[in-house]
Amino acid sequence: MIVELAENGRLPAIFPYRESVELGGLMAFGPDLVEGIRHIVDQIAKILRGANPGDIPFYQPTKFFLVINLKTAKALGIEISASLVARADEVIE
Repeated sequence: MIVELAENGRLPAIFPYRESVELGGLMAFGPDLVEGIRHIVDQIAKILRGANPGDIPFYQPTKFFLVINLKTAKALGIEISASLVARADEVIE
């Protein structure tokens, strides 16, 4: 619904999830959820093996993704620089 509202209002928006860009959002930038889930599973395994949860270090994401929808950019009249497109993990044309 948020993607649709941004599209109807012709507002460029950056979303936290790749799926939003597939639905027509302009860009998505956020942590890699697969990497995050792997760390969560590892932490749960440590706790189940008897580790004290307070002794397990706090996890901060280290891997992020950038997805750009060039079709949406064109519809909004936005030109995205070639250097930004080259850095994107995924480009929807």
